[in-house]
Amino acid sequence: MPVLLLDDDDVRARLDAATAVRAVREALLAAHHGTLDAPPRARAGLGDGDLVITAGRLRTRGLFGFRCYDTLVGAEQLVAVWGTEDGRLRAVVHGDELGPRRTGAIGAVAVDAAARPGPVRVGLVGAGPQAWAQLWALCAVREVTEAVVVARRQERAAAFARRAAAELGVAARAVTAVRDAVADRDVVIVATGSPTPVLDADWLAPGTHLSTLGPKSVARREVPASLAERAGTVLTDSVAQSAGFPEPQLFPIDRLVPLGAMLAGAASARTADDELTVFSSVGLAGTEVAVAAALCEAVPH
Repeated sequence: MPVLLLDDDDVRARLDAATAVRAVREALLAAHHGTLDAPPRARAGLGDGDLVITAGRLRTRGLFGFRCYDTLVGAEQLVAVWGTEDGRLRAVVHGDELGPRRTGAIGAVAVDAAARPGPVRVGLVGAGPQAWAQLWALCAVREVTEAVVVARRQERAAAFARRAAAELGVAARAVTAVRDAVADRDVVIVATGSPTPVLDADWLAPGTHLSTLGPKSVARREVPASLAERAGTVLTDSVAQSAGFPEPQLFPIDRLVPLGAMLAGAASARTADDELTVFSSVGLAGTEVAVAAALCEAVPH
């Protein structure tokens, strides 16, 4: 059987949000039960940047593989999937679509687990591919009654809002102030590359769930240190990856609750309706392999 070679067009055409969410949910549970091998990412220094590799083995699925991306020139990413029984290369997915959609699916699982039950009003800080994938996947697990988005460039926020309405059927609007985007929201998603906080923790209403995708070290962080102090529960998709970063992290390791443990009923995400919950997204290794495998099953061959 020939190896499947898939690109961004295949991902956009074949990978729906529900499939991506299902794949990462299964991987998160596998991580909790010990059937997902997911070591922290490895970096190979290439002078002005790195080649970064995350690898994972899904034992119950009989699959293993890796994702490779760079911090040198922003080259397209690569995900490869093999079968453990025969060692055959099953698929190669290249491009820039799979990574954000996998991260979006993990974020949707976290929101569904930690946010208060029912429809949600969402505030987004950032209007790039990562923010879009978060909203795309979230619509597969919750009814989004409204999305408010803010970005450094107002035209990008406006385009994001128009796209959300057209493609996702979400009532969306752009605002110019971060406070207006995050105040009185059920869910706040921060997806920026900012090395300094883009919001104040006091702007968040009681009971808000916040997901942070960007920098989260003590020295470089898109959210304030006071958020760690105010949060009741801090979830993460990978404690091992959080502990594997070379620089001190904003959220102490001993406070992190594995998302997989919460999904399995071994931990709680919310103890009170007015509790502030946080999801620290770091990228569980192996989830790219899980999503790529699910994509392959959706492609006729």
